[in-house]
Amino acid sequence: MSRIVVAGGGIVGLSMAMMLAKQGHEVTVLERDAGAVPRSPDEAWQAWERQGIAQFRQAHFMHAAGRQLLDAMLPEVTQTLLRAGGNSFDLLSLMPPFIEDRAPRAGDERFVTVTARRPVIEYAVATTAGEHLDVRRGVAVAELLTGPATVDAVPHVTGVRTSDGEELAADLVIDAMGRRSPLAGFLEALGARPPAEEAEDLGFIYYTRYFRSLAGTPPAFITGPLTHFDSFSLLTLPGDAGTWSVTVFISSRDKALKELRHEDRWTAVVAACPLHAHLLDGDPVTGIIPISGIADRFRRYVVDGTPLVTGIVPVGDSLCCTNPSLGRGMTMGLMHAAGTAEVAGEHLDDPLALALEHDRMTQARVTPWYQDTVKIDRARKQQIDASIEGRPAAPDDASPVARALNTALLYDAGMFRTLLEIVSMYALPEEVFARPGFGDRVLAAAEGREVFVPPGPSRADVLKTLA
Repeated sequence: MSRIVVAGGGIVGLSMAMMLAKQGHEVTVLERDAGAVPRSPDEAWQAWERQGIAQFRQAHFMHAAGRQLLDAMLPEVTQTLLRAGGNSFDLLSLMPPFIEDRAPRAGDERFVTVTARRPVIEYAVATTAGEHLDVRRGVAVAELLTGPATVDAVPHVTGVRTSDGEELAADLVIDAMGRRSPLAGFLEALGARPPAEEAEDLGFIYYTRYFRSLAGTPPAFITGPLTHFDSFSLLTLPGDAGTWSVTVFISSRDKALKELRHEDRWTAVVAACPLHAHLLDGDPVTGIIPISGIADRFRRYVVDGTPLVTGIVPVGDSLCCTNPSLGRGMTMGLMHAAGTAEVAGEHLDDPLALALEHDRMTQARVTPWYQDTVKIDRARKQQIDASIEGRPAAPDDASPVARALNTALLYDAGMFRTLLEIVSMYALPEEVFARPGFGDRVLAAAEGREVFVPPGPSRADVLKTLA
């Protein structure tokens, strides 16, 4: 039986550990935060302190691809989440009213997800994991242990020394320590080369507030989760147990709109958005929760075809993290964990092959989603910057087909489902656009149709409201 240490006991780390345990490995999870798993979902929301996760009470969403992955590999987690009040949310409920063909189609079930507030999702994962795994809370990795190299001049990790001094031998160490992972520093201490890294803080500030339904049933969502206005965006997400979140995000350059940190100003701006104002009709369960400084970052631990280290691989945010505007991080992490489990199952006895195949899998499955997210973030930043500076936004580089899709999906049921494939993280935009005949179908569906612009305040209106 192989021994594996997973460093990090968040959603991705625990899911990763359970996937590996199902393969028959002996898995130990080390989680730096000491707090015990709460006894109920309510306690998780009210009292669970996760000092290692800055965004613990920020808006989160489980995309349908993430739910499908859990159903396939960890169905017990899905069931625990449902029992904890998780929301079974059908994205087809967001179908625009202009679409006449509203008949169900084969495969529509793939657009149903189960989601909840982040503490409740982690409660479900941690509760399930605690029944099957050795999870040591309040224990961190202090040092990596090494043995004989399997590749010349490349350190080979053979275990960890914990913060309480225990040495744990391992055939593989998984770094699931999140955005703040110290792995790069650990490798420097071993004399390894630094990872190839790209990082970009596009300067978004998020102001989130949670609500609970006074009637027991949350209000309907009229728009998609993300709606852009002149110089701000709204992210509206369903939660668990009749809760939902509304997030206003702006540019950190926008000094005037930082007034949205005040509840009355925040409420006034959301109330000025006709398709979203009804989401204020609930019992506020938080004040305004701000967060900023969340960078898009990607690290690569195979450089010029050679791994920087063997015996340890990073998973989820430890390797690749994005800002929360598209809500992709949790699902990307689960996708990465599933791929890592496959690689470990095939190459655990060959550290070099495992490192190289893990990098190849990451480049194929995760990197494209990271790159797509960064591209979208940059485009949105440019739009907001133009609004702040009072100039027209530069023309985007979208193709005629991409522009037409934004119209076609409002009127054509097939085009709307195609959008949901992208939103749900089943297919990247370039994969969809490469389908035979897709461009012609989009242009035909959009011909003669009007572009719909969600009603909402202009920048001048917002500044007047905040004055």
